Amino acid sequence: MTHKNTKRDILIGLLVLGSIWGFLEVVVGGGMKAASIPYKGDILTGLGIGIMAVAVAMFRKPLMLIGIAAIAIAIRQTAIPILGLTTFCKANSCLAVMMGGTALAGCAAIAGRRLGRGILPRATTGFSAGLLASISFYFIGMRAAPCPYLLSFNRAGGFISFMMAEGLIWAALGGVFFPAGYRLGVRVTDSIADFRLRRPVFFYTASALVIACCWVVSGLAIAGGY
Repeated sequence: MTHKNTKRDILIGLLVLGSIWGFLEVVVGGGMKAASIPYKGDILTGLGIGIMAVAVAMFRKPLMLIGIAAIAIAIRQTAIPILGLTTFCKANSCLAVMMGGTALAGCAAIAGRRLGRGILPRATTGFSAGLLASISFYFIGMRAAPCPYLLSFNRAGGFISFMMAEGLIWAALGGVFFPAGYRLGVRVTDSIADFRLRRPVFFYTASALVIACCWVVSGLAIAGGY
């Protein structure tokens, strides 16, 4: 069954998925950091690409990925008023999120209808987005508010080293998480649309609760030192 998404549906999808991504960045990312799990940032990048892939499959609006990334960044930036941090304290992680959203929006737009033709164009799109995001992050991050880790690559041959250490991992994870997220989006689209049409009050209430819970729990986690 084909369902037409209204502007309100797209906005709600943007807010829900962006809030979930922000929750993962703060809560799951904080838990991974506390547990000293390696490749935390890379894994979060892959999860973010997977979430955006769900949006592409459900709404077919690549540009909304930039809005999803902006919502995730807004949740991360709640650390500024909660902890009294400076605007640039979370600049690098927020830049990575925005580069991921922008790169995937562009790659998904270029792929267009080919994304519906199977796993190969989806994997290629995710891989390309991860690679492009890492390249953008390197050059923009070096000139914005580079963290000590990024500055360690500010040397002769540093870009190649960064791509070997991070860029290829981002690309590989994008090639895995985008097809997985896209498949999930395809599978749940009709059931969610049916739920919205048959029980609109419950649908919008549930959406509001998901958004609120992501923001509140993330804020509490930030206040608790995550």
